[in-house]
Amino acid sequence: MKLIRTEDAVGSVLCHDITQIIPGKVKDAVFRKGHIVTEEDIPVLLSVGKENLYVWEKQEGMLHENEAAEILREVCQGEWMERSEVKEGKIELTALADGVLKVDTRKLDQMNGLGQIVIASRHGNFPVRKGDKIAGMRVVPLVIEEEKMERIRQIGGEAPVFQILPFRKWKAGIVTTGNEVYRGRIEDKFTPVVRQKLEEYGVEVMGNTVCSDDADMTARAAQEWMEKGADLIVCTGGMSVDPDDRTPLAIKKTADEVITYGAPVLPGAMFMLAYCRREGQEDIPIMGLPGCVMYAKRTIFDLVLPRIVAGEKLSEDDFTKMGEGGLCLSCPVCTFPNCGFGK
Repeated sequence: MKLIRTEDAVGSVLCHDITQIIPGKVKDAVFRKGHIVTEEDIPVLLSVGKENLYVWEKQEGMLHENEAAEILREVCQGEWMERSEVKEGKIELTALADGVLKVDTRKLDQMNGLGQIVIASRHGNFPVRKGDKIAGMRVVPLVIEEEKMERIRQIGGEAPVFQILPFRKWKAGIVTTGNEVYRGRIEDKFTPVVRQKLEEYGVEVMGNTVCSDDADMTARAAQEWMEKGADLIVCTGGMSVDPDDRTPLAIKKTADEVITYGAPVLPGAMFMLAYCRREGQEDIPIMGLPGCVMYAKRTIFDLVLPRIVAGEKLSEDDFTKMGEGGLCLSCPVCTFPNCGFGK
């Protein structure tokens, strides 16, 4: 940094805060470190006794914090996000749509591991709503090596660190299974729960079909909903390994690809996900929901549903990774998603 006359400082970058004191009214920084001095600032600076200023001296191979923050923003910001103005080397990103936040964890860890830069975000694979703050990034020192920021660009590559997958305008068919419901012995309390969760993410529920424990009957019902234009099939009940629980068999009869039957999440271990292929279109997800979804506040359904509705096709590896954080503590007052479940 260098010391210059205040009158000569237009266009220069301050290296320290400038404090203004008005007795009985204010004592605060009138200009912050990193502020670029304008012609209008000169009288204010002189009024607070600053006839000389320490400003940043441009050095070869060094970038100002605001310039470097813009590079961070370039490699981090994906679609459906808006950025804040850069201030003191800091930029924040906000969601422009309801959807699921995707985070490239490998890139994020590599960038934070370089030191002198900070990128912090929400957890990936969780829903965000329009207007939610999703990430913040800043450069720690006033100036930083240009070489380090070039390394940031190299790590960033083609795809951004953060992406939002907007929720699709989907239609769903529900297939309710169980002899006890089919024969009217008990009231169906499962379908209302599923309907509510689907509608939370904007899914239109076309209706539900009640089936017995007959696997062929269940498979036909699922197929009929797909023929009517359903983008998603949800089957409830009959998901355990008991001999008379036939829903997994029905899903296997209907689907072309089974991703998982069983997942390292509690509640929700007996969850099933499969896909039915459509020529020229995206595959149709078919989910088998265990009984816990009906009575537990939060289950694997809450972890998987947003990603499905955002159009993400899940793999076996996605479920394998759910083990850490996959235990719901069934707190007396549920604070999900502001807790460790699924993270």
